[in-house]
Amino acid sequence: MSIGQFIQGWRVSRNQSIQSLSDAAGISHIFLEQIEADQADPTTGTIEALASVLRIPPSWLFDSPRSFECLFAESDGMEEPQASQIDPVTERILAGSRTDRSLYVLLTTLMQAGDPRFLRAAEMSLRSLVKQSRETPVPWQQRPSGHFEPPSD
Repeated sequence: MSIGQFIQGWRVSRNQSIQSLSDAAGISHIFLEQIEADQADPTTGTIEALASVLRIPPSWLFDSPRSFECLFAESDGMEEPQASQIDPVTERILAGSRTDRSLYVLLTTLMQAGDPRFLRAAEMSLRSLVKQSRETPVPWQQRPSGHFEPPSD
C-alpha cells in the first residue's frame, strides 16, 4: 500500500472528512485528495501536520490503522493482524505489546502529547535502559574481591 492509502485509512478510522482533516492540517482539500489518490507526494511537514491532527505519531502514517488496533483494544477475542500484512518493526512492537501493553500505551500517550520535555525524558530513560541491556554481566569468578553479590535464590 502507498502512504496515500494509509493516510486515507487513518482519516476514515478517525471519522474525519477530507475537508475537516485538510482544514485542521492547514492544507487544501484538493491536495489531500491528490495525496490519497497517489497523485501527489506529501512533504515531511504535511505528514507531521496530518499526524498531529489525527493524534498519532507521524511514523504511524506509513502503516495501516489495523496494525495498531490491538494496542488499544482488549485482548479478548481480538483478531490480530497477520505478520505478512505489517512491516517487521511494527511486528516486533506488537509482539512486545502482547507481553506488556501498558508500556506501549504509555509511550504512545507521550508521543501524542508531543511535549518536547516529556519526549526527551522518555528518550533518555529508554537510551539508558538500552545501554544497560547491552552490558554483559561480569562472571562471578572475574569480579573484584570484596564485591558482594546477593544470593539468587
